[in-house]
Amino acid sequence: MARVRAIEIGNFRGIKALTWHPAPGINCLIGPGDSGKSSIIDAIDLCLGARRNVQFTDADFHLLNVETPISIEITLGELDDDLKNLDAYGMYLRSFDAETGTIEDEPEKDLETVLTIKLTVASDLEPQWTLVSARAEGQGLSRSLGWGDRIRLAPTRIGAVADYHLGWRRGSVLNRVSDERADASAALAKAARDARAAFGDEAQEQLGETLGIVATTAKDLGIPIGENIKAMLDAHSVSFSGGTISLHDENGVPLRGLGTGSTRLLIAGLQREAAAHSSIILIDELEYGLEPHRIIRLLGSLGAKDAPPPLQVFMTTHSPVALRELSGNQLFVSRVGMGRHEARVVGNADGMQSTIRLYPDAFLASRVVVCEGASEVGLIRGLDQHRTTNGHDAITAKGVALVDCGGGGADRPFTRATAFQALGYRVAVVRDDDKKPTKAVEEAFVADGGRVVAWRDGCALEDELFLSLSEDGVIKLLDRAVELHGQELVNDHIKSASQNAKDLDAIRTEALIDGIAPESRVILGKAARSRKAGWFKSVTWMEDASRDIVGPDLVHADPDFRALIESIFAWAGDAG
Repeated sequence: MARVRAIEIGNFRGIKALTWHPAPGINCLIGPGDSGKSSIIDAIDLCLGARRNVQFTDADFHLLNVETPISIEITLGELDDDLKNLDAYGMYLRSFDAETGTIEDEPEKDLETVLTIKLTVASDLEPQWTLVSARAEGQGLSRSLGWGDRIRLAPTRIGAVADYHLGWRRGSVLNRVSDERADASAALAKAARDARAAFGDEAQEQLGETLGIVATTAKDLGIPIGENIKAMLDAHSVSFSGGTISLHDENGVPLRGLGTGSTRLLIAGLQREAAAHSSIILIDELEYGLEPHRIIRLLGSLGAKDAPPPLQVFMTTHSPVALRELSGNQLFVSRVGMGRHEARVVGNADGMQSTIRLYPDAFLASRVVVCEGASEVGLIRGLDQHRTTNGHDAITAKGVALVDCGGGGADRPFTRATAFQALGYRVAVVRDDDKKPTKAVEEAFVADGGRVVAWRDGCALEDELFLSLSEDGVIKLLDRAVELHGQELVNDHIKSASQNAKDLDAIRTEALIDGIAPESRVILGKAARSRKAGWFKSVTWMEDASRDIVGPDLVHADPDFRALIESIFAWAGDAG
């Protein structure tokens, strides 16, 4: 059945302009809030849905600009014979080049035959659906898709309230699964008559006084309604439509009483069975009402792992679970650039798939801080918590995600960072300087708009902390290390780092008498980053130390170190 080959949206809600060539299978729109994801889903629904009329308001126009019409064009390929019928649509058949994404107004031999449906809404708020053809327009011809064809092409939308599809209503998925139709008219008519008669017999006893008053009043007024009037069910109110027939479980309980997640799962499965009749499905907020394992099941039901894909699905999500389950070629980042919207495919190049698997949360943010290791993640998290207690906005409120690069080579943070950068995310790297990255790699990242915050010359984070904090801050960090790991281990690390020149007691004594010497600070930094059991080498350990000790001590710390920290939060809070 038909698949969407191209989407063009203009002046619709938050979208000034968008051109998108979606995939034939799963198309999952991701990105930060207010990036136009739901508007794209709505645009497809409005253009292709089987509606005779839709209510629009001025708020549906981009920036309330009603002087420029809303325009939504959807080009459909993989047409069946009815849609390629020359008598019906010959003047409107066009061709699509999948390699270039271009659409030609004339059908071409080696290109796919397509139809383009256009929805236009002008300032009068009246929607107009037409088929697009420069040839027809040149001859003064205009027509829309036939109503029967529109019903066949209409996508199935699974929303928060999806039980509409669990009855045999017009356009429901049950009417698309097969050509079977129930003719219950005779049975329903008899049931209605029986119900009216039965109620009338009971009502005679229950409403006798009222009926007597009505009969007397009518007689006095000369209204001929007879002596024995009755209270019966109104014949007009006892009516039945297709939706009267709905699915029930084995106990006779309507399936519309299922939970939201179960309803969505069932409808998605039924839609797959109905793919021969209608293959386009729309889902806004895929994860709504579903636990993680059921999200995975829903994606499987939609054909996320199948080749060729059984359905063309347009969906949005804020679920990291969904991102892990999908491939990069099924994910599209929605964002605005240079006055136009984009739906940019994430893809699988340059280790992108592993980045999705490891850091799905970051793809749902607007900007990303790639940290060399867990210590940097913990530092920023802890400082952020300290800052929020002092009236600052949390960086999470600014749409910032932290990525733990897990150490490795010095170029590794930039490999991860450029993956996000290529998709239009604002990205910063926070790195150690004990091992320097390739100069050209870092320069290329910065040239593309990336930001780098590096600890000072030759320092890892632990070196910076023990060199830069006040003496009180250093002692508190040392005490925290003992609290976490025990005095014996900390002492062994100090002795190893100093080649037995100093130990824990010696440094504490030193602090009491003359203050901690610069060389002792160097030793503590080296001891703290011991490879076997670093004192703060986990997100939680560094987060707690950062919140409780580093944050409060920053005001007394070395100004250059404080400036580095402030630059991270200035970038995170920058609205640019």
